[in-house]
Amino acid sequence: MTGTGVLPAQTLRAMIERGEIKADPAIIAAQVQPASLDLRIGTVAYRVRASFLAGKGRPVAERLAEFEMHRMDLSAGAVLEKGCVYVIPLMERLALPHGLSAVANAKSSTGRLDLLTRTITDGGVEFDRIPDGYDGPLYAEVCPRSFSVLVRAGQRLNQIRFRQGQAVLSDEELAQLNAREPLVSGTAVISEGLGFSVDLRPDVGDLVGYRAKPHAGVIDLDRIGHYPAAEFWEEIRTTEGRVILDPGAFYILVSREAVTIPPDYAAEMAPYLAMVGEFRVHYAGFFDPGFGHAAAGGAGSRGVLEVRCHEAPFVLEHGQVVGRLVYERMAERPDALYGEKIASNYQGQGLKLAKQFR
Repeated sequence: MTGTGVLPAQTLRAMIERGEIKADPAIIAAQVQPASLDLRIGTVAYRVRASFLAGKGRPVAERLAEFEMHRMDLSAGAVLEKGCVYVIPLMERLALPHGLSAVANAKSSTGRLDLLTRTITDGGVEFDRIPDGYDGPLYAEVCPRSFSVLVRAGQRLNQIRFRQGQAVLSDEELAQLNAREPLVSGTAVISEGLGFSVDLRPDVGDLVGYRAKPHAGVIDLDRIGHYPAAEFWEEIRTTEGRVILDPGAFYILVSREAVTIPPDYAAEMAPYLAMVGEFRVHYAGFFDPGFGHAAAGGAGSRGVLEVRCHEAPFVLEHGQVVGRLVYERMAERPDALYGEKIASNYQGQGLKLAKQFR
């Protein structure tokens, strides 16, 4: 077993060989990312009355019997409707050895579609958290928030990252790393992670973001570069360096800073303090080793911000700190970096919608 930290791609492949990560059908090479594994939805979706956690000592299947309304066959594709909650058994399951735990998150394109996707487990008391030594199935809870989507069995909506021991860098360690290799363009704000701010003064023009239209059509997740953005998104333009967020609306914005994840580290985006405003930033939080790193072709990569406002209209201003990156050490450098020969979709990105749009 490798050392303490987030497990890299080569270790994930070894875990698959040992049967610690199992799947039916078998896992394909494209699922293995530098510091995570893509998870595939299975052949059936259960429409449920409400989101739920299994609870200590209880299997998800038992709770499904309580909350199921109807089920849908995903083999040939089916539409998950906006505002509804679905639970989908995943093709992968785990048999983790003692000392290994995991955390899951939505993939980038999933988050940019406002497709709330969380992982639940048997006996689970938290979303997206898989405890040390977990042995059992995995499920995705999926709730389309802005758009109805057409999904098919085998599609990858979320991903899982495995950890051995304590991997998170302290603020002191993060400051030392930033001194050796600057992690963001501009001044680093370090407090329980690396703070980043919103860019509302673009270098060219006045386009600062997008807002999801409330009555758009269905999005087929397999259609890449297919949909005209204007049919699903309103452009947000300003020359004042601020926008007013409407309660319940979903926005795509971008960080002011370019972000770097060095090859020996990974990061996860986390919400900033609630006291700075009633909104949430970023529903898809994994940043793999090599993101934004010049050696992997990513110099200048920004963080795309998926923003939803709560309760009351809120004025968001240029340069306001809205989130933080929590950096973790890798147990070992991955044998391939994000963007380096693995067809990563968002290396070198600026303000960018999900890959389904053109």
